[in-house]
Amino acid sequence: MGVLLSGSAFAEPAPVLFDWFEYTGRDAAFEQPLPEGHYRNPILAGFYPDPSIVRVEDRYYLVNSSFGYFPGIPIFESRDLVHWTQLGHVIDRPEQLDVDGLRISRGIFAPAIEHHDGTFYLVTTAVDAGGNFVVTATDPAGSWSNPHWLPEVDGIDPSLFFDDDGSAWLLNNGAPEGTPRYDGHRAIWLQRFDPAALRTVGPRRVLVDGGADPATNPIWIEGPHLYKRDGWYLLTSAEGGTGPQHSQVVLRSRDIQGPYEAYAHNPILTQRDLPADRPAPITNAGHADLVEAPDGRWWAVFLASRPYVGNHYNTGRETFLLPVEWRDGWPTILDRGQAIPYAAPAPAAMPAAAAQAPLAGNFTWRDDFDGPALDPLWTFVRVPKTPWADLAAQPGQLAVRPLRDGLDSLHSPAFLARRQQHLAFEASTALAVPTEVGVSAGLALFQGERHWLFLGARRAGQGAQLFLERHDGDARDIVATAAIAADAPLTLKVVADGAHYAFAYKDGDDWRWLARDVDGHLLSTESAGGFVGATLGPHARLDPEPAE
Repeated sequence: MGVLLSGSAFAEPAPVLFDWFEYTGRDAAFEQPLPEGHYRNPILAGFYPDPSIVRVEDRYYLVNSSFGYFPGIPIFESRDLVHWTQLGHVIDRPEQLDVDGLRISRGIFAPAIEHHDGTFYLVTTAVDAGGNFVVTATDPAGSWSNPHWLPEVDGIDPSLFFDDDGSAWLLNNGAPEGTPRYDGHRAIWLQRFDPAALRTVGPRRVLVDGGADPATNPIWIEGPHLYKRDGWYLLTSAEGGTGPQHSQVVLRSRDIQGPYEAYAHNPILTQRDLPADRPAPITNAGHADLVEAPDGRWWAVFLASRPYVGNHYNTGRETFLLPVEWRDGWPTILDRGQAIPYAAPAPAAMPAAAAQAPLAGNFTWRDDFDGPALDPLWTFVRVPKTPWADLAAQPGQLAVRPLRDGLDSLHSPAFLARRQQHLAFEASTALAVPTEVGVSAGLALFQGERHWLFLGARRAGQGAQLFLERHDGDARDIVATAAIAADAPLTLKVVADGAHYAFAYKDGDDWRWLARDVDGHLLSTESAGGFVGATLGPHARLDPEPAE
């Protein structure tokens, strides 16, 4: 992310200086000590949906959807499937992809990663931004190539399969042949792929029309992956849409081109049959990818969500891990009626008592902005067109240049975002009150262009004002205000528990509440729509009108 940092002096207005940012997660589900030899779910907490995984020798590599955020497609590495380190992003250069003008839930959908003959291949869909494409790299940490577009491939969720005879194949979700019979009627398609030319070749063929059981009119068959085991081609896909009816199904064939037989005990993963009032529910489970460990055991990574009431969750769709059980040549991730566990026996390769922070469990994460580049956990909303974040101007501080584009813009605001990873959390930051009228800066919580909260400070008359602004769909208002010291250091804090958010500040020795019990449902995917989770972090803007 250092390529977007400016080392030169900013033009007017003056940048706002942030001293540090700190985030602490306090979920009750993570408070219980782990039994020996167990790991915590989710393995990637917060907005890390649509996981895809590949193993290369003793290393695993995992990628997630990023939608309208930049850098795009975070990529992680692990030796044991549990403890992950972020290597960077696949889309980390503005010339690779631009999602400017799109809503935050467009852009990158469901990347799929594979490795063949020393090269990593990643295929994905840029929704409303060019369609399907493939990128390659010899080092998963980058750099990755510019997109090679696949205009002949429609739909979403492409993936690659390299067969042991040397052939390569591309699968994807697309429209069915002929006229769709019902809303949500989709198909899984297969076509040969040329890895040298990076394009599809030959005729396309439908492998699955509608879903595993077409008589039930299944909806949104998507996220296909192919595997080969004991002479069988196993095709697994998600069904039911990425909500409470989400599930994973599997079919198999002796011939890669089919016909494919559905497993009699589908789905092999779902939570839709469980009581809605169960404690600490996990919902929306599906979109799985399987991987074989060196010891021959298979594992599945998949997305699911942790709601706090109903199906409201602000943490987005997260990455979970479970073992795969084989029965008569068929894989099962979880029997129907079983709840996804928050703790489970770990893979054999996992070292004892190793923390999963800052990607899983409860932890405190702090950034003092004293490094040469931003931590890869930070991200931007779309691609910044001008550099606004500077770590060099004031070493040990983040200088943020306020922009006219705010959080409701379809461009890139001056907002440094990190994922909300817990239902219960506290986040705080310290900054200098903006020195100029018409500039607001502080702590933002963002779900989308029409759903956000902003705890900001600005000049007002001879002093300064703190305010909490809320944008909830068609409604936009100021929740609370307070007069604050104009020249004293300012610390801002948000404390959340489920849908209950509280905002505090300190411009002297003591904390003071600005607003308590603010409704946080607006930050949930259920309320806002779309596919992303909430993010939060420092934000600065030029106000439409100077503060009075």
